[in-house]
Amino acid sequence: MDAVLRASAIYLALLILFKLAGRRSLAQLSTFDFVLLLIIGEATQQALLGEDFSVTNAVLVIATLIAIDVGASLFKRRSSVFARLLDGSPTIVVDNGVPLQWRLSKSRLKLDDVMETARENGLERLDQIKYAIIERNGKISIIRQPE
Repeated sequence: MDAVLRASAIYLALLILFKLAGRRSLAQLSTFDFVLLLIIGEATQQALLGEDFSVTNAVLVIATLIAIDVGASLFKRRSSVFARLLDGSPTIVVDNGVPLQWRLSKSRLKLDDVMETARENGLERLDQIKYAIIERNGKISIIRQPE
């Protein structure tokens, strides 16, 4: 039972911490972010298993984490408020070629990040962008100005 409680507490703590850290896709991870994730993974493993390194305990922890994840996904399907709380909602950061600086800052992005995605979509200038949207998964979507 101790492993189930520990796994639940670690899952909740990581969920809250990563929610506070903000959205970023894996493609936007810096070397520092990647190293930090590796360290978090090691610290989490130690906290989850404690002193019991048995296969039974490991399977119990994994089953608990999967059950929590499946439960959360089912609950998100039934509650749009809960889904928005966990996953967030898309954020417009460029509106008709005008960068919305406070939203970029809140998302911890620079205009350079938006322009990099714009260039990947064949756009060279800010005025060619109707909307740039940070999606729930952290990816930046670009909608072109009509020709």
